[in-house]
Amino acid sequence: MKNRALVALLLAVLLAVPAVAQMSSTSQDQSTASQPAQNSASSTASQTATSTDSATGKPLQPPAREGFWGHLNPFARKKYVQRQTQPIRDRLNELDELTAANSKMIKDVDSRAQQGIQLASAKANEADQHAIDAGNKAQMAQQTATQANNRLTNVEQVVGNIDQYKATNQTEIRFRPGQTVLSKNAKSALDDLATPLKNQRGYIIEVQGFSSGRGQAAIATSQKMADSVVRYLVLNHDIPVYRIYVVGMGNAPVQTGNAEEGKPAKRTAGGHVEISLLKNDLEQLATTSNTGTQSPQ
Repeated sequence: MKNRALVALLLAVLLAVPAVAQMSSTSQDQSTASQPAQNSASSTASQTATSTDSATGKPLQPPAREGFWGHLNPFARKKYVQRQTQPIRDRLNELDELTAANSKMIKDVDSRAQQGIQLASAKANEADQHAIDAGNKAQMAQQTATQANNRLTNVEQVVGNIDQYKATNQTEIRFRPGQTVLSKNAKSALDDLATPLKNQRGYIIEVQGFSSGRGQAAIATSQKMADSVVRYLVLNHDIPVYRIYVVGMGNAPVQTGNAEEGKPAKRTAGGHVEISLLKNDLEQLATTSNTGTQSPQ
């Protein structure tokens, strides 16, 4: 009987312990709620200071003590545990949201940076192309300026030597004594001289007639022979008259060989006409101008 009484007493004590602990916790909560306003203000200030150090601005609150069991009551219920761990879960959710937002911002910044790099690269390539085009145009301009300078130099030389004619071809036409009519061979020689002159410019033809005899009779005969040559060139080859210079030399002495050798001039022994073709640089200038005009740009 005594043993049963002891067992019942122990059971009663064990059942009374949670009730006492619950009452102690309730009394402690009431005493905490009745603290002065200064303690509440200091607690609010400490929470504000702590919130400034938190990432989300909502610091975790320390768990409330459950009587004399410390931070965790071994007899606490499931709802109590959920209530204590809910702030942690909320904080984890906030951190996940912040991480997702930061990742999105990083992707946006990276995308904008890539677009900026591509745009800058495109602009740089376009600038390089413009620079190449400008270089090509400058080179073409330099070539054009060089050609223009060369042509100007040629023009200056031609203008400086416009009255300088050089003998390029000479032909001699012989006549029988007492005749001023051109023979077949004479006409063929004149054709060979005048045919290449068609559409040319910058030339003159010098015609000098020589005749044997003396005085005015020889001069008149030589003039008639030279006139027959001029007449044939004008009528048969359309040589402008202003390009032909005619003179009847009569029985004037003719210089043979090099004058510097000191050989004396000889008088003509029969009637003949000397035709000299003289040219300046106008034809060469026209050829150069046509070549520069047709050159590829």
